[in-house]
Amino acid sequence: MSRAYAAFTETGLALAETLARALPGPVTRCGHGGPSLAEWTAAAFAQNEALIFVGAVGIAVRAIAPFCRSKASDPAVVVVDECGHFAVPLLSGHLGGANDLARTIAALCGAVPVITTATDAHGLFAVDEWARHQNCRVLEPERIKTVSGKLLAGEPVLFWSEFPIAGPAPAGVNAAPAPEAADFALTLSPAGNALHLTPRIGVLGIGCRRGTTAEQLEAAFSAFCAAHTLAPQCIAAAASIDLKQNEAGLLAFCAAHRWGLSFFSAEALQTAPGSFTPSAFVQSVTGVDNVCERAAVLASGGSICIPKQAGGGVTFALALSPFAPDWRVSS
Repeated sequence: MSRAYAAFTETGLALAETLARALPGPVTRCGHGGPSLAEWTAAAFAQNEALIFVGAVGIAVRAIAPFCRSKASDPAVVVVDECGHFAVPLLSGHLGGANDLARTIAALCGAVPVITTATDAHGLFAVDEWARHQNCRVLEPERIKTVSGKLLAGEPVLFWSEFPIAGPAPAGVNAAPAPEAADFALTLSPAGNALHLTPRIGVLGIGCRRGTTAEQLEAAFSAFCAAHTLAPQCIAAAASIDLKQNEAGLLAFCAAHRWGLSFFSAEALQTAPGSFTPSAFVQSVTGVDNVCERAAVLASGGSICIPKQAGGGVTFALALSPFAPDWRVSS
């Protein structure tokens, strides 16, 4: 988690610097020769996953108000009074991790974490917080309130999962008899009206002709996801052969999705474990019989989920990294 600290007084600055030694992030004293609070907040809100204000709640509220957009995208915001008595999560308590951050800060400075989210206040399962701890994307944040609302009303919620989930389910959470009956679902292939949680465990193996554009790759990727009812949010990284490391279209395509991109030599690709779809043509050009499947397996440390799909000079394959979800909501 990338963090940034803002303080306003000498006392607050000292506390922020103490916290930053344990939870690293740049510390700024707004005003006094530094940026204004508005300038600092605009930059920090756009660039960081968490903002920590050391000062008054009112100051922080006014500072962040122009930038708040959505619980799915806003950073975590926590306020700590300059004496270190209270740590208050203001924004993105569950999805952004502000509640957890407030608890951690409180433990560091002896503060009281002031957690006000309804499910936490009642000691109930928080589906969005659980999703974050399981490295899942919440595809429909507006549906969180349906799940939480049922639990707060004392009604059970039903879940469905493509993956076995270790441990006993939380109170009020029961297995659905079928996917279409679920209130929330852990899946790579969302369908229906459930709240869909998609684990970020996919590695996209990519092969392409020389000169393939980012637009061509994007169109092929859309078709690939549609053909397999695959949530694109499951992709965490991409991989290919080192012959493609200067392909502008490939680099731009992966950068647009914010995927890390790994490249492997033909010799390394040959070492990938498993059975792969061979191509004599690919062998003649690259020195290895398959690029996309082998690259995906090496980068993921897992196995092929969707084998090689070819079209328009592009090949894709999907491998999944090992994934072992459990019902815990803390690390």
